[in-house]
Amino acid sequence: MGIATLALPALAAYVIIVWLILPVFTYFRDPKGLRKYHNLSPLSGMTDFPYLYLNSQGFRSKSITEAHRRLNSPILRIGPNNLSFGDVKAIRDIYGHSTPCLKDLKYSITGGPHPNIFDVVDKPKHSEKRKRLSAAFAIKNLVDWEFKVADTTARLLAAFDKRCTEPLPANRTTPAKADLTIEFNHWINLFTIEAINIIALSSRLGVLEQGDDLVTAQRVDGTTYQTHYRKAQNQSAFATSHFIWDYGNFHLLAQLSQIFPKWRQIWRNAEPWRDVIYHQAITRLDRYKNGEKLDDFFTSLMENKSGEPYNLEFGEILGDVGAVIDAGADTTAIALTQVLELLIRHPAHMETLRDEVDAVLDDEVVAPFEKVRNLPFLRACLDEAMRIIPPTSAGLPRRTPPEGAMIMGEWIPGNTSVSMTAYTTHHDPTIFPAPEEFQPQRWMDPSERKRMEPYFIPFSTGGRGCIGRNISYLEQTIMLASLVHRYEFALPSPDWKLKRFEAFNLLMGEMPIKIWRRTPGNPLVS
Repeated sequence: MGIATLALPALAAYVIIVWLILPVFTYFRDPKGLRKYHNLSPLSGMTDFPYLYLNSQGFRSKSITEAHRRLNSPILRIGPNNLSFGDVKAIRDIYGHSTPCLKDLKYSITGGPHPNIFDVVDKPKHSEKRKRLSAAFAIKNLVDWEFKVADTTARLLAAFDKRCTEPLPANRTTPAKADLTIEFNHWINLFTIEAINIIALSSRLGVLEQGDDLVTAQRVDGTTYQTHYRKAQNQSAFATSHFIWDYGNFHLLAQLSQIFPKWRQIWRNAEPWRDVIYHQAITRLDRYKNGEKLDDFFTSLMENKSGEPYNLEFGEILGDVGAVIDAGADTTAIALTQVLELLIRHPAHMETLRDEVDAVLDDEVVAPFEKVRNLPFLRACLDEAMRIIPPTSAGLPRRTPPEGAMIMGEWIPGNTSVSMTAYTTHHDPTIFPAPEEFQPQRWMDPSERKRMEPYFIPFSTGGRGCIGRNISYLEQTIMLASLVHRYEFALPSPDWKLKRFEAFNLLMGEMPIKIWRRTPGNPLVS
């Protein structure tokens, strides 16, 4: 009898026992008492597969938000050992500075042997990393790096100037197809890729000049090849996010998925991402070893303010470099794509923003940060866009400590996965009235802003809040002010929809736009 003949019955027995019999037995035994909570689906108490399926549909956070409301349930069981919270009172308990909850198993499963600043589970280790990196991300340091963002912005605007069209006729709302010369999401990703690499690693990739994200990747053996930065990054997130939520079976499911040609190609497309990171990290390390004195994130990673080296292992350096250039490019591009789309759809808000920006800018091509950093309506537009659809909409999974934890006044047993999505928080009508509407003016009243800000969590919150939020605001502020001051825009048609897929962050679809220079009657002429 051949090995294959023996293997098939063994696999079948494994599936029957592990995926069918044991889950049903555990569900009815109910050792943690979780059966009292509403299920997201009839099978959620027995298997994570309904949640995996929900992920494949593209916007699980919105679906979970709707389920909380439909079932009128502040706690939903979205997996056998996984609870979603739908009441904003849970934010502090799960994510606040004093929370006993830790990062969930997802982070240790997807993290490498040297966890990065975002993946590291151990709290003391995270505090050590955050302390080391916080100086690099302080707002004072970022102001010193404004010239890097300004230069990258100028390079994007130069590309846009070449692709400008004639103004849209006053009696038309739909541009000619030939006039849709900019795929904005593509170009803004080139901008953020270039910006974060120059800020973090003093690396100029040239993707804006070539209009393409083709970059060098490097294997550990030193061989190099060309690959598409964003494609590899997105495919890595897309593939992993489909299967990771079944922690115990993630590796098996990932392997089994490759039986199908489509998934085999997706995993293959994702493989270069680690080589892109490796090339960027090893190239910058070589420059450091050769004595180049560069003012960037990497230097802060290597030595303290006094120039004393941290003597980190290369694996740890590689992990943190990868985390910064991954998150740094992705979320800011999502935010900028969404805010521009929303402003084009709401011309009255666009006009208000232009009036505010035009009042402080003259003939500058790139908006100086000092002139626009404190513009209230500009900041309101950025915050409202991140509120209505957070770039990281999903619930960031946490795990209760072995002894359990109180969440929302309820004791949750130990080693239970818990989360609350930013989308759910941002769409709570008791905090944000008319939550589906794009209303930047809601942020203009200082007392209202103060009331809402504890529940505004696009960068998460607490001790594990995003360390790069200041970089993102710097880039978003300069870029949006520069764009609306210089150009007019039109979407393909009034009924055109921007597509999104929620992996870990949102993966954005194409956003073709018509773009033209503002007329001499406006403050800008060049």
